[in-house]
Amino acid sequence: MFELDLSDRYGQRPVRWKPLAVVLLIVGTAWLTWSGLHHSRPEIRTTLISFEIPSERSLAMRYSIDRRTPSLEVTCTLVAYDIDKNIVGEIQDRTPGGRARVEKTTVIPTRSSAVSGAVSRCRTGSQ
Repeated sequence: MFELDLSDRYGQRPVRWKPLAVVLLIVGTAWLTWSGLHHSRPEIRTTLISFEIPSERSLAMRYSIDRRTPSLEVTCTLVAYDIDKNIVGEIQDRTPGGRARVEKTTVIPTRSSAVSGAVSRCRTGSQ
């Protein structure tokens, strides 16, 4: 039987989206690779190791700091929480430049009984 080909009658549209799609794919893949590698190793990384409650008005927190540039001073904000997750104690703990990995134990004074603690934020002296 006979085959109907409408491109003979109306013509064909040029394909314009394929080069744009290839360029976007290359740029998107490059950006995704860069961002994954860049953010997988932050400037400062902290790990909460443990905490204990030595008294009703304090919390002792043990944590580690890993930094890419060991010579930079790091200031960490440590917080203590009560049973209702309210902040009952907060201090700024400074760590001078030195080793790339540092483990510290810091006592946080609290206004009431604390049940847990956390490292809220760490920043270098230049941030």
